[in-house]
Amino acid sequence: MTSSLGAGEPEGLFDDPAAGGAEPARRPEPVPGNGAGGPGGASGAAGAHQPLAVRMRPRGLDEVVGQRHLLGAGTPIRQLVERDAPMSLVLWGPPGTGKTTLATVVSQVTSRRFVEISAVTDGVKRVRAEIDLARRELGMAGRQTVLFVDEVHRFNKAQQDALLPAVENRWVSFIGATTENPFFSVISPLLSRSLLLTLEPLGEDDLREVIRRALADERGLGGATELEPAAEEHLVRLAGGDARRALTYLEAAAMVAEEGAPVDVAVLERAVDRAAVRYDRDGDQHYDVISAFIKSIRGSDADAALHYLARMIEAGEDPRFIARRLIVHASEDVGMADPTALQTAVAAAQAVEFVGLPEARINLAQAVIHLAVAPKSNAVITAVDEALGDVRKGLVGPVPLHLRDAHNRGSQKLGHGKGYKYAHKFPGGVVEQQYAPDNVHGREYYRPTRHGAEARFTEVLGRIRAVLRGTARPKEN
Repeated sequence: MTSSLGAGEPEGLFDDPAAGGAEPARRPEPVPGNGAGGPGGASGAAGAHQPLAVRMRPRGLDEVVGQRHLLGAGTPIRQLVERDAPMSLVLWGPPGTGKTTLATVVSQVTSRRFVEISAVTDGVKRVRAEIDLARRELGMAGRQTVLFVDEVHRFNKAQQDALLPAVENRWVSFIGATTENPFFSVISPLLSRSLLLTLEPLGEDDLREVIRRALADERGLGGATELEPAAEEHLVRLAGGDARRALTYLEAAAMVAEEGAPVDVAVLERAVDRAAVRYDRDGDQHYDVISAFIKSIRGSDADAALHYLARMIEAGEDPRFIARRLIVHASEDVGMADPTALQTAVAAAQAVEFVGLPEARINLAQAVIHLAVAPKSNAVITAVDEALGDVRKGLVGPVPLHLRDAHNRGSQKLGHGKGYKYAHKFPGGVVEQQYAPDNVHGREYYRPTRHGAEARFTEVLGRIRAVLRGTARPKEN
């Protein structure tokens, strides 16, 4: 059985100060039925050397913060835990959302033996050895094993295949954790035999609860450290929905603070080397920065736009909000001058949902640069707003008879569709014909600029309008 300390956790980060840095803090020997650092695994001298995030792992499902959609009454994980039945789960979510926590809690509350394997450091040999041991435990003592595979997406196909017999025959209760989309990173046979649970980044209130619990709990800082409100808000922003990051930063700040002194913003900045960005997501800074961001893109200043992007990301702004603004801007201020701008903005928004921060900062930056250097045109928004303005004024005359639906005999008797000219039968696919109601016939809402790709639409649209109005003839194909 292995420690529940994540494989990506740097050893020695929380070394014993008395050791003078000569020896890394030793990990405690695992306790049967409970991963070290899991529920109840942080007591004693050995537990004191564990990272705060490990010591503060919940001891039961009711202590888990966030993920209410997974832990409420009647949810699949509650059913599986309460019935103590063999299970197979894939937990998918960003770092620090509680994947390892849920696995250890499930093992504890169901009295199963808990084994953690890291796909980063372990291979098929370790997997097979643990499965063999689990089979013996099940056969001789009737004790089930929870086999938790962290970063399961890092196992290749052959390595994931090694898990299938154990999952298929229920020799183990498999729980795989991944930050990558499992539909792409986990083999179909394993995924089809597992219940997929999606974890969400923790909200701000959830992070505050995690932080305050760590400050007060004896397993954590035990009331020895105070955190000023402004520092708490900065810590919540820095965490970005990641509880592990919040606790890691909090512990670092507690070590930097002078004895008896509270942790303020300055202490937190020194501890994590991250300056506090003045940014209130519910106040003026939120609106001022996003306004400057959009106006910088509109003004084609890519450098200024990237500054404001970085400022929002660093302050913990929701990246989905940024992506939505880029999508709007792509049509409002670039439009047909560069029709690919909208594609780029939508792709960036999808990337935000698919990979999340910090990686999605690259996708957002690419979209910002594309939109900033693209030729600009507001002809699209001007066109639709003028059309809306006419409709709101009551200019909504009847649809011309030749354009009305004529699929039934009654409509045909009323003259619906009579005289309609099918455009594809005419040269160039354009024919003289009235499409708009009489009271707006001849109105020109869309007026192309001479910028970028839109320049060619000026000439094309001019020829089309001339044909529609009977003042010119279309060219032969």
